Amino acid sequence: DNPTASFIVPFGATINMDGTAIMQGVATVFIANVYGIDLGLGGFLTVIGMAVLASIGTAGVPGVGLIMLAMVFNQVGLPVEGIGLIMGVDRLLDMMRTAVNVTGDAAITSIVAQSEGSLDEGIFYDPEAGNVEEVHLPHREADSASKT
Repeated sequence: DNPTASFIVPFGATINMDGTAIMQGVATVFIANVYGIDLGLGGFLTVIGMAVLASIGTAGVPGVGLIMLAMVFNQVGLPVEGIGLIMGVDRLLDMMRTAVNVTGDAAITSIVAQSEGSLDEGIFYDPEAGNVEEVHLPHREADSASKT
């Protein structure tokens, strides 16, 4: 029940979409190369700006990044049909985007908690924190005893 995490994590899940911004930038440059379109410095700056803004406005719903990618494509003059090339691998990209987004949210939460003095460093730096002990469920033990 950490008030810092209770505030930062939902807020970060809404607007801290680092993975989405990275994917939109990389996908835009990829499609520009596929179509042989030179974006130039202005195009790259537009891609950066639009990818950041689109990622902030993107809902945390699987697959919505493709819809926002169409907006980025329109701004830099790329054909929206290029999204078809991204669709085939988007499920894999979506998993990677989610991992980057969650990692960013966790990092920001840790930084804010440390700056506020509410980070429990004993737990944060505990090397055994990720180890899970074997759990014995009562109904499983009864099933194995009745089989013998």
